[in-house]
Amino acid sequence: MSSPAVQQIIAQMGSTLGGNSGLGGTLKFDFGAAGSVYVDGKSSPNTVTDGAGKSADTTISVSLDDFEKMVKGELDGTSAFMQGKLRVAGDMGLAMKIGPVLQKARG
Repeated sequence: MSSPAVQQIIAQMGSTLGGNSGLGGTLKFDFGAAGSVYVDGKSSPNTVTDGAGKSADTTISVSLDDFEKMVKGELDGTSAFMQGKLRVAGDMGLAMKIGPVLQKARG
């Protein structure tokens, strides 16, 4: 089970993404021990759920702290990647689409 902070991210992203995130794929944010968030951009409407045990087209591994900075606009995703704070496994093209998703998550 994900931490309360991750549960809050799931609820917030679910309400702000709406029916179509524009991702066209599945994306998992892996926060390590805190848990993970799974964004299904293929389903209609799109869904955001706990990512435990789910595989995705793209998995982004990042600390919860750095993710929250990215959502607030305090940390750029490209910079985080270059600094090794964020790792991407899978479809890099899909990973490049997370900017608008994070902007929506800001609300």
